[in-house]
Amino acid sequence: MILLTGKTDGYVQLITVLLLFVVVLGVTAFTTRWIASYQRQQNVGGHVEVVETTRIAGGKYIQILRVGETYMVIAVCKDTVTMLGEITREQLGEGKEQQVFSFKELFDRTVRKHSAQVTRPEGNQVDEER
Repeated sequence: MILLTGKTDGYVQLITVLLLFVVVLGVTAFTTRWIASYQRQQNVGGHVEVVETTRIAGGKYIQILRVGETYMVIAVCKDTVTMLGEITREQLGEGKEQQVFSFKELFDRTVRKHSAQVTRPEGNQVDEER
């Protein structure tokens, strides 16, 4: 029988707890991924897709759904779901391409906009503390 001193016993316990923590963390990660892939497979081939969701208050959302070729707007609350109406693809703007700007372009626009607001037409600087 091996006798462990108090210091060595503490290190062994620490390593054991850390190993158990890593094992539990790994099992949790594996289970989460498995459940996510299972749910994804359940929705494959479905004709209902959530296009967009916007929160309007605590526990209240407006969602745009695509059901087949129809787009619907619904209100989702804690205990109810209410259809607000239908919209067309053109109203949704899904067919339009969005313009993408680089950070430099956006930054330059912001600087120009800010400098135009700070400078008076006569060329005099406006007191920025106002």
